[in-house]
Amino acid sequence: MSERSLRKRLILGTSSATKVAARDGCKASPWLASMLARKPRMPVTVALTNKMARIVWALMAHGGTYRAPATAVSLKGAWDITGFSDAVF
Repeated sequence: MSERSLRKRLILGTSSATKVAARDGCKASPWLASMLARKPRMPVTVALTNKMARIVWALMAHGGTYRAPATAVSLKGAWDITGFSDAVF
């Protein structure tokens, strides 16, 4: 897959995601929803594309698989007053 093709696919995917998030805000990630609340859709699309490109580059450069960030609900009880508890992430 060429660089141009990868760039097009990232832009198509993020523009679709921002369109859906702008229409149905409850389905969006908190980061995307807050960005859409403050900025117009096109700059948010560019920001999301850049964010995804950095993630893809890091995975390709360093190897590994993508793990979605943990949500606040899934981390409940994972923190104690001194920092981390014995929970494994």
